[in-house]
Amino acid sequence: MDPKGLFALAAALAVSVAALGGGIGQGVAAGKAFESIARQPEITGTVRILLFVCWAIIETLTIYGLVIAFILLGKI
Repeated sequence: MDPKGLFALAAALAVSVAALGGGIGQGVAAGKAFESIARQPEITGTVRILLFVCWAIIETLTIYGLVIAFILLGKI
């Protein structure tokens, strides 16, 4: 197989795995946040702030996968 094809495959896997993991992580975090707000509505503000911080961290990891894909595509 051509090395360029392997770099393209690696780039596609980097983005897809990062996006899949990020999507699952965000879904689980949001579900647990909504569950905790439903149990104790008075902590809505605190939970919302923590949820946004967690989402930012999860999205950062997804963006790292995109950066790795761009680096791999630059080698083609």
